[in-house]
This record gives sequence, structure tokens and C-alpha cells, in this order.
Amino acid sequence: MTENLTHKLVRFQQPEKTLRYLGELPDTRLADLFGLDTEAYRKLLKDLDDQTRDTAAQLLDDPAFAERAGRLPFRPGQRIVALGESTTADRLSWFSILRHLLPEGVELVDLAVSGSTTTQALALLPQLAFLRPDWILCMLGANDAQRLGRGAEAAGTRLVSEAETERNLLALRDLSGLGPDRWIWLTPSSVDQERADAYPHFRRAGIGWTSEDVDTVADFLLGRPELTVDTRRATEGLHLDDGVHLTLEGQRAVTVALVDSLAREAS
Repeated sequence: MTENLTHKLVRFQQPEKTLRYLGELPDTRLADLFGLDTEAYRKLLKDLDDQTRDTAAQLLDDPAFAERAGRLPFRPGQRIVALGESTTADRLSWFSILRHLLPEGVELVDLAVSGSTTTQALALLPQLAFLRPDWILCMLGANDAQRLGRGAEAAGTRLVSEAETERNLLALRDLSGLGPDRWIWLTPSSVDQERADAYPHFRRAGIGWTSEDVDTVADFLLGRPELTVDTRRATEGLHLDDGVHLTLEGQRAVTVALVDSLAREAS
């Protein structure tokens, strides 16, 4: 593997989440999966964490943002769980940045898995029951909107139908056991349609995404009574070369959108 590909895989893929049946996987075995020695793997993880820590510190250098961050409702002793796909599983994600904005004693558990659909996320309900979170932040639906067989002359078929996406999201919410004031939705982030359509790996696989499909998920969530953070406008133009995944600047923008929404809610 090239260095860039290895870096991207480590950034977005976390085998310890998808291979739980093997028990706890030490860094030595995880490094092997990426073709790295243990020291190089640990250094890469530290570099990624340092980037989120630095991003949080830069945000807090702004007194107005720091004041808003100080109004976040998360308290020491509470457990916050994130449900999501690659945007949240990303080691440079908004959730990783949020970790460095909160006081010591707030526990954050990231259950997001790259590529996850809302259907697959339903399988996490037993784990949620075990974790007994105080808050759940849920950013799902982007992979449901993936189109199979999409090409120049074909719109393709959604991986998960719109109706099934809505059913799954409501099931996650209703079966979580949390009250509506402790559940927070984040819409899927924006799609750079031109980049996504041109991305060679998507073209070869015959898959793709459309802004219209992402909007249907976002519109459904924005119609819910729970707090929903609309991340689409904040992330426009902040994508990697595939037009779907976010740059660190895009993840920072999601973090700011979340903090601003929660601060307004607390006012």
C-alpha cells in the first residue's frame, strides 16, 4: 500500500470495532492489519489525535466560541455515545474534536463504523443498553443514500430506501431508552456532486451519492422534535477528493455547528 492509502485507512477504518468477536485487539495486531510496525501505527494514531487536539485549542482561542463551548450541557460523570458512519468514525472527526472541548470526567464513546447504514446501526441497540448513555449524538443516513448502479445514464438504486431509512432512524431513537432532550441528530454533511461523480473509485464501482438524496434524510431529521444540527451548509466545499468525506476543516465546521446549536438551545 502507498503511504497515502495507509494513512487514509488508519484514519477512517477501526478494525477493533468490526472484529469485536476476536476480543480486545492489541496495537501489535492492529498495526499488522495496516501493514505497519507497531511504533509507526502508534505514531500515526498520535499524530491524528494531536490534530484534533490542536483544532480544539484553536477554536477555544476565540473567546466567543469558548463561551459557547462552556454552555454545552455535558457534565463530568456523564457518558456521551456517538452513532454514525465514516464522518464520525474518522479519527479527525467532529466527535474527536469535541472530546478535547469538554471538561475532564465526561466520557465519550464512539460507536460509529465507516460504511454503516441505519440498518446496520440497529444491531448496536444491545450495546447501547449495556452502555446506558446519558446522551446520544446520531449522524446517520449518508450511506443509506448511496446509489448502486449509478452512472452517466442511470440514477441507480438507493442502498436503503427512503422509507426504510426513516423507519430505522425512528427505531434507533425509540428503542434507545433516552428521553428526547438527550438525543441529538446531526444531518449528513453536504456532497460535492461534481467531485463525487468524477471520483474514479466510485465510477469503477458503479456507486455514487446525490445532494438530493442527502437532503431527503436531512429534511426528515429537521422535522423531528429532537434537536437536529444541520451540517450541510457548514461543510460545503470542505471535502476530500471523493466529494463525500470531509477534510479536517470540514470536521471543524461540523464541530462549530454542533456547539452553536447546543449553545442556542441552552440560552
